Formats: sequence, structure tokens, C-alpha cells
Amino acid sequence: MTQSFIPTVRTLMGPGPSDVNPRILNAMAKPTIGHLDPEFIRLMDEIKGMLQYAFQTKNQLTIPVSAPGSAGMETCFVNLVEPGDKVIVLQNGVFGGRQADNVRRFGGEAIVVEQEWGRAIDPAALEATLKEHGDAKIVSFVHAETSTGAQSDAKTICEIAARHGCLTIVDCVTSLGGSEVALDAWGADAAYSGTQKCLSCAPGLSPVSFNDRAVEAIKNRKTQVASWFLDLNLVMGYWGEGQTRAYHHTAPVNALYGLHEALVILEEEGLEQSWQRHIDNHNALKAGLEALGLTFIVPESERLVQLNAVSIPEGVDEAAVRKQLLTQYNLEIGAGLGSLAGKVWRIGLMGYASNPKNVLLCVNALESVLSQYNAHINKGVATAAIAAAYQ
Repeated sequence: MTQSFIPTVRTLMGPGPSDVNPRILNAMAKPTIGHLDPEFIRLMDEIKGMLQYAFQTKNQLTIPVSAPGSAGMETCFVNLVEPGDKVIVLQNGVFGGRQADNVRRFGGEAIVVEQEWGRAIDPAALEATLKEHGDAKIVSFVHAETSTGAQSDAKTICEIAARHGCLTIVDCVTSLGGSEVALDAWGADAAYSGTQKCLSCAPGLSPVSFNDRAVEAIKNRKTQVASWFLDLNLVMGYWGEGQTRAYHHTAPVNALYGLHEALVILEEEGLEQSWQRHIDNHNALKAGLEALGLTFIVPESERLVQLNAVSIPEGVDEAAVRKQLLTQYNLEIGAGLGSLAGKVWRIGLMGYASNPKNVLLCVNALESVLSQYNAHINKGVATAAIAAAYQ
């Protein structure tokens, strides 16, 4: 007879999911109530308000989509892109490529501006492209590129797009809660994120936010939204204002308990304090890894502090190291994607997992495993470097 599944307790320091705060796991275990229950509607309204805080926006259409971050991406593109629309996609990693794929699937024309992987997006490249394609409707980009660990200047990109009359779609999946996200200050029109990274929540929900300009574009579409489930004209009947809600779908009640608790925790810590904690732990991790002799592929000024792309020492079997970290230390780190496959490890310090204990565990475990593989590293100096960084 099949028995209940009991997972091994891991420390999750890959590109996501990240470790889930125990308070959130407890919240998700609370009794399920109906998705139209007045108590649940109150919870929904509180989630909307706290998401506005997290996104730093007053956008009324700020909600969690009942599916993971990829569905948040699709929600933005399926609602804003119509057949024939020209969309400038700024790609500096895997997830920009997924944005372009969305554009094409919904009948748009993707003008892909290829950027170097491991570098921030060059605003001058966008300016030049918009001069060439004056009829573009949308500019999309990834604020924090999870595949490379690079963070781009969202405010400047949004300002350029607005100056040329374009809407913007911003991927904030890895940045929300971990580095500054300020939709209103940026002038971003639409943004999406996920719960499983710096919010320290379980995977399965995707916060999205649309400003009035984006909502107007959705309402004035010439064609019907190609997805029934993600059509915001319908979804807002459920996530709208007041006690009377139109049934759209059965919301994942317990998952939303978890998101609510995650956002309560974020409010308790404070946004700026959360951003600073991620910076402090990144600096300590950086000190330890560099003391070992490892290097980062992203220039420091463009580096994402919660997702670290680290070069693999010459002659080391990167997959074998990751496997040994998992089996010997119950520690998960990520592999490289796309053109960086086999060249980097992706080490996450996201949300609840961004703490000094994990920094020490990761660096010491890497030192131990790499020593077993006779890698050319500096032994016995990393712990002191980490301690100095925290001091």
C-alpha cells in the first residue's frame, strides 16, 4: 500500500523555490473555507492592500493570479497583446526569451533586442530600437533575470518606453520583496511576480499589478482575450471591490492563506529592511566565495543580490558537486540555464533563506565538496571572510 509522502528537509538555495517560513506553512494548514465566504473576501481585500505595499503602487488592479509566476507572465501578455501588435522584448537571459514566446503565441510581432547574458539591459539599445520601430505598442523586460543574476534599471527603461508612447510589462519574479520594486515611481504599466522566491511562500500564486493606462488598454481591446481563465475583464468580477463577487473560479484558499501570512511578515520586517537584509547576506556570501577563489559573472554594479551566478572552477563536474551537496548536506543550489549551462552555479539567498546560517552552510559545504574533487580553491579562509563581512 502506498504510504503518505514525507519529504526530506532541504535547505533551498537555488533559483527557487526558496525555503518557506514556518509561519507560512502553519497558515496554509488552517481550515479551508469557501472562496465566496465573507471572511475569505476580507482576506482577499487584505492581500490586495499588502500587495500594493510590496509593489509600491496604488494600482487598484493588484491581485494574485491563481497559478505560478509563469501564469502571471501570461496574464500580462494575453491581456495586453493583440494580433499584429509590435512588442519590443529586451532579452538578457532565459526569461526574456519566454516573454518573446508569449508575444508570438498571442499573435504579436516580437522585436527582440538581444543583450549580453550576465549584463544589465542597455537603455541606449532600447532607445535606438524605438526610434527604428515607432509603431511599437509595448516594451517588455525582466527586472531581475533569474537565469544570470543580473538586475536592470527598470525606472530608466520605463521612462524611455513611456516617452515613445509604449506600455511596459515588467518581470519582477525574483526581485519582489528582495530588492527595490517601485511600480509607481518607475511608471511601470504592468508587472508580475511569484510567491516562491523573496516572499518565502510556497509556489503556486503569481502577484500581478496593472495601472490605469494598462486597464484602459485591456478594456478597449479590439479582440477578445485569448484565455478565458486569465481574462482580467472576467477575473475582476471576483477580485473587485465590495462584498458582492461574481464567481469566476475556485480560488486556492489555503495557498492564499500562505500569501497573506507572507505579506504580513514582509510588513512586519519592512520593505527597506528586507532589501537591506538581502544586501548584507549577499555581501557575506560574496566575501566567502571570493575567499575560496570563486568569481561572479555579473559586474558588481549590475548584480542581483538574491540570485548569485558563480563561475565553476576549471575541471570540476558541476552536476556532481550539486548532487553531492544535496545528498551530503541536503543543500540545493541551481545549475546554469541556456548559454550558461555547465558554466555557472546559481546560488539563491531569497526571503526566509537569506540569513547568515545559510551563508555559512553554503560556503563551508562548497569548500568541503570542492576539496574532495581536488579543485583549485583557497582552503580554511572563507569562514573568517564571512565573519569580517558581517562585522
